[in-house]
Amino acid sequence: MNDHTERMRGKIPGPDTGIAIRKSICTICDPDSQCGLDLYVKNGKIIKVEGSKENPHNEGTLCSKGAALRQYVYHQDRIRTPLQRVGPRGSGKFKPVSWEEALGTITNNLNQVKTGSGPESVVFFSGYSFWYRPVLHRMAYLFGSPNIITNASVCHLSMIFSQILTLGLPGGPDIRNAKCLLVWGTNPFHTRTGIARHILDAKERGLKIIAVDPRCSPMAAQADIHLQLRPGTDGALALAMANIIINEGLFDHDFIQNYTHGFDEYREYVQEFTPERGEALTGVPAEKIRMAARLFADAKPAALMPGSSPVVHNTNGLQNHRAAFALVGLTGNYDVAGGNFVEPLSYIFEPGGFITRETEFKHAKKRNEMPPPIGDDRFPLWSLLYDEGHAVHLPFQIQSGTPYPIKAILAFGINYRMWPDPDFMAESLEKLDFIAISDLFMTESCRRFADIVLPACTSVERSEFRCYPERYVIYTQPAIKPLYESRPDVEIIFELAKRLALDDSLLSQGFEACLDWILEPSGITINELKKHPAGMPVPNPITFPEKKYLQQGFVTPSGKMEFKSMLLEKYSKSFGYDALPVYRPPKYSRETTPELAKDYPFILNTGTRLPMFIGSQTYRLPWMRNLRPEPFVDLNPDDCRRLGIKQGDDVAVSTAKGSITVKANLTNQVQPGVVHVSPAYIDVKVNALIEADYLDPISGFPGYKALLCKVEKTNDKNDKKK
Repeated sequence: MNDHTERMRGKIPGPDTGIAIRKSICTICDPDSQCGLDLYVKNGKIIKVEGSKENPHNEGTLCSKGAALRQYVYHQDRIRTPLQRVGPRGSGKFKPVSWEEALGTITNNLNQVKTGSGPESVVFFSGYSFWYRPVLHRMAYLFGSPNIITNASVCHLSMIFSQILTLGLPGGPDIRNAKCLLVWGTNPFHTRTGIARHILDAKERGLKIIAVDPRCSPMAAQADIHLQLRPGTDGALALAMANIIINEGLFDHDFIQNYTHGFDEYREYVQEFTPERGEALTGVPAEKIRMAARLFADAKPAALMPGSSPVVHNTNGLQNHRAAFALVGLTGNYDVAGGNFVEPLSYIFEPGGFITRETEFKHAKKRNEMPPPIGDDRFPLWSLLYDEGHAVHLPFQIQSGTPYPIKAILAFGINYRMWPDPDFMAESLEKLDFIAISDLFMTESCRRFADIVLPACTSVERSEFRCYPERYVIYTQPAIKPLYESRPDVEIIFELAKRLALDDSLLSQGFEACLDWILEPSGITINELKKHPAGMPVPNPITFPEKKYLQQGFVTPSGKMEFKSMLLEKYSKSFGYDALPVYRPPKYSRETTPELAKDYPFILNTGTRLPMFIGSQTYRLPWMRNLRPEPFVDLNPDDCRRLGIKQGDDVAVSTAKGSITVKANLTNQVQPGVVHVSPAYIDVKVNALIEADYLDPISGFPGYKALLCKVEKTNDKNDKKK
């Protein structure tokens, strides 16, 4: 075998093999990862994928999802051409049409709704990914609709709001300088592998780790103390830790005296939560609660690392997270090196050490010039604190038509199973006059609901700008041409903006001109970024000082850190909100509904993340699916012995709302009395077990991770999986 053959077999780049390395990023785990990619391209096709060593975020590493990128890009389910529905909605019958015809149909229908019902009756929805959202937001506002809606309504924003209501501005954990890290309800080994590496490096330097997790997760395995609480009891645990810190005088006296509001009422309230009561409520031994509280308070600086959604997927989720973040202020670890350091976001939820005009770009029209967004009447803090409509309230407003009708949706990726009680969402979507969906794959939502389907392209077939906490930026170039007739989402948005006659000078100039306008305060330009295909360090990154509140105060009504939220207090009479971070058990729980618990004795968690899946995006990839081919319910072996269930048995998981049939997976990762079902599989409609209005009354987030169920062995192998 000659040298050329060996080089070809080894996929070695060079003129003799015709293989070139193209730089790009993976946005499957958007927006927290965006790992750098080295794509080996031959004859316009990707033949090999590696992590890019130049990218400081992943430094050459890739998770299982990124490693399977070729299967993602070249999957047979990719939408190849614009499609128009030809049968009844739900029939799944479509015909190929031209881009001209598809965009013309969308334009005519959106304008018809705008004329007949008002622009607010059109919803602009974004699922994954995030890169085009500023442009979509601007188009929605220019169109006159306040209803730009995203998956943030069930993802990270409730966690952010809990910080805003308590601390004013969110602060991320400064892992490199922390002496103790309180990891609350997140497992970065499955969700943010770049962060996981930083944690392991810090642990080697002496970092102490406290993990709060109902599961024996990989993160919990690295912890010095694992607080394995019952799902939904996070607030009780945080208040019990506060009880120890306050009563043993471990709190930061200067910070409490000079920079906080409502401490006396908070101190009085936490007296109810002795470690012993904390044990009764959470299942965590009282002595472990004491150990964790003392470690977090003594090991300064210390930081709290939250998950995006595990804690807030609860009917008391926002208050539970407020109780956890109160520990940061209580110990004086807010906006300090090694604590929860406040750093302004640069672009698309990520800090990069520079300032942009992203917010100004999105707000092409003022909110008060438009009707209130969806959910404003039910979740007033949502629209007060954020510039989107509330996705979870969307089906309710479609059904009621109040305060105004919803007639059409232009969606860039949408999965109706994201909603609690997806059948209720499906019934609601069927009532709409018009639905257009841009997506990579012909999903169930496309087949069932869309009138027009548009083929979008992946991150490696387009250009996009991203930034990283490591003070790094990149503007990618297409590594391959868009497959089939697919187009970048921004190209679709710009063309629709033109056809809708929105007459905007920025959108009319295209994506790069928009980015240059957004980036202008930073001094970064697209032309300069193009000279660095793998990305480049941020030039002259901004260094932010500690304790910015000393000069600026806190961005709260009181100007201080608020144990007692003045915003929540404002709505106490009209909406029943508690100003203190009051603990309430889940709406359906042993404490709240003991009679229901007799028939449904298990706690159900439907949001467990598996390392190879993110939502339902990668379940169709063979490499990923082979790691866990069938949907399982994770059960503790002790529960299974009692119920006569063996590995692989078919079991029915039922709530008062419905039932699904899945196979049993016996694992000590879950505690007795708790079951976990991943939502990643399209085979099982797990969110059908949840009522549409099983929500946190403040944030509107669904209680995916804390409700009651029962588990029964079934011998019927042909049970329909609902």
